[in-house]
Amino acid sequence: MRTLLRGLAAAGVLLLALPAMAQDAAPAAEAAAPAINTGDMAWMMTSTALVLMMTIPGVALFYAGMVRKKNVLATMMQSFAACCLMTIVWVVAGYSLAFSGDNPWIGDFGKVLLQHMLENWDKPIEDGTITESVFMTFQMTFAIIAAALITGAVADRMKFSSLLVFLTIWSLAVYSPIAHWVWGGGFMKEWGVLDFAGGTVVHINAGVAGLVACLVLGPRKGYGSDNMAPYNLGLAVIGASLLWVGWFGFNGGSAAAANANAGMAIAVTQIATAAAALTWMFVEWMVKGKASVLGIISGAVAGLVAITPAAGYVGPTGALAIGFAGGLISWWASTELKKALKYDDSLDVFGVHGVAGFVGAVLTGWFALEAIGETAGSLEQLWIQFKGAAVAAAHCAVVTFVILKVVDVIMGLRVTEEEEVEGLDVSLHGERIS
Repeated sequence: MRTLLRGLAAAGVLLLALPAMAQDAAPAAEAAAPAINTGDMAWMMTSTALVLMMTIPGVALFYAGMVRKKNVLATMMQSFAACCLMTIVWVVAGYSLAFSGDNPWIGDFGKVLLQHMLENWDKPIEDGTITESVFMTFQMTFAIIAAALITGAVADRMKFSSLLVFLTIWSLAVYSPIAHWVWGGGFMKEWGVLDFAGGTVVHINAGVAGLVACLVLGPRKGYGSDNMAPYNLGLAVIGASLLWVGWFGFNGGSAAAANANAGMAIAVTQIATAAAALTWMFVEWMVKGKASVLGIISGAVAGLVAITPAAGYVGPTGALAIGFAGGLISWWASTELKKALKYDDSLDVFGVHGVAGFVGAVLTGWFALEAIGETAGSLEQLWIQFKGAAVAAAHCAVVTFVILKVVDVIMGLRVTEEEEVEGLDVSLHGERIS
């Protein structure tokens, strides 16, 4: 009888303890599930704002300061409109084509209009600690600046309506597919191509597109004979400075977390940018006898571009080497190569973004450190990097050419000679800077 009573008592204690045990088990189960990290969220939202600042006002001011006075507003309008347009294109289909499906070539339409995000809007992304809304918006700012950069190559002469149509198609047919190849699980990711923050996806892409576009449009009226000096280099310096600061979000934010990788990315970004700016300045000083403001800010942007693909994979020494190479080769491309081939890339989009992007992408394969990015530099990785950059450039060149020719046939690409002489501020927008 005593044994029976003891058994009943033990059972009662167990029953009373079950609710408490269940409560203790619940937090354990929740802890096992992926959780949002508020520090990572804060850093990524800050990075998103920094990258958006790179386009408006960064690129807008940088480009506006380098064109003639009669085209300042039109140039700023192109960056601002690109920001608005690419936002809608990204929401409707661009994000889905870049970051969905398991096709090695292109994403599917499973994320069109972002309706899928409503199901888990407050949950972290797979293998991450931030929400998809933050990841999507961060990536959106990359699509925005890629489109805005192209406008510098066709400044002073492209119809605004044609530019908007071209950028829409280009973003869907060129930018999103290449983003998918490298970051969205496509074939370049399988190859092992390293592109931490967009050296290939953004800068080679924009640079090559700009080169093709300026060749298709032809040179500005009076190019090579008229005075086409920048209207206000002060604006350009402010724009370049905003780009430099914003690039910390561009590269540091690509770690997708507030972690050591983001910290190192910011450090090497600063080092490479300074190295490239000084390299361009000193080379120009030796060649022309003067160190120009335009030269040092162009070198800084070249350094920012060159370190972009490498930022999460290299250390300080690699950053110095990449910055030096990016500044030197971009100076050569923007002066000697441009002069030899006689193409009118108005604001040196190809010479700075295309060339420095290619240099940085390839050199990532040599200077990558296993201790930082889990991939060691080698001849094999150097070849993988070259192959990835070359394939992306070829795809961009061919598709960009086709898009431009189709748009030209349908609606024309270039403003009339009278509109170009008068200036796009008045002829296209009915406004003046002063």
